[in-house]
Amino acid sequence: MDVSLIISNILNPPILFFFLGMTAVFVKSDLEIPAPIPKLFSLYLLFAIGFKGGVELVKSGVTQDVLLTMGAAILMACFVPVYTFFILKIKLDNYDAAAIAATYGSISAVTFITASAFLTELDIAYDGFMVAALALMESPAIIVGLILVNLFAVDTKEDFKWSEVLQEAFLNSSVFLLVGSLGIGTLTGERGWRVLEPFTQGLFYGVLTFFLLDMGIVAARRIKDLQKQEYFWLGLPF
Repeated sequence: MDVSLIISNILNPPILFFFLGMTAVFVKSDLEIPAPIPKLFSLYLLFAIGFKGGVELVKSGVTQDVLLTMGAAILMACFVPVYTFFILKIKLDNYDAAAIAATYGSISAVTFITASAFLTELDIAYDGFMVAALALMESPAIIVGLILVNLFAVDTKEDFKWSEVLQEAFLNSSVFLLVGSLGIGTLTGERGWRVLEPFTQGLFYGVLTFFLLDMGIVAARRIKDLQKQEYFWLGLPF
């Protein structure tokens, strides 16, 4: 791999601000993003990538390849939590194993946002309809994780309410905004993109940079929390 490419990727401003956030925690700086702002940043990023994905979906059309991709995304979101759950059960109880398994199956919107921005920065084209795959992979993994809990943790069966589970899985704020933005982008197409481009495109990297700064702070704090506990997976404590 080209060393210059690696260096240019590391020296990408959003990535550097992520490490700046981690450094702030390690050196015990009082740097902190006020609580409501990171939530606003995440909603903006979901809105921006959802809207752009809808516009790109109009350009590509709902072809056989698109449908196959969507089907594969849903299948993997259901399959990954199942086998992961049984592996994790070796070390964890049913509740923790199901929670982590659902996390593995449900794609991370933060990771998707960062990866898509990274590809854009490198001028590498990718299909916009992958945003639809992101939206479709959120809910199935959560539902599968809850089913696993219901099957293997007997004491939870009486309190298990499918109406609440489905509402949380499909109507939580992140999924609702992402799917809604995708739909609006599909309906308005290129005309809508021209109207919102200064907002959805011009501000994107600035918001992403602040968002990753906050993620760096959060990640470093999680590392410090893990250091307070003993884990011996693979024979090594974290």
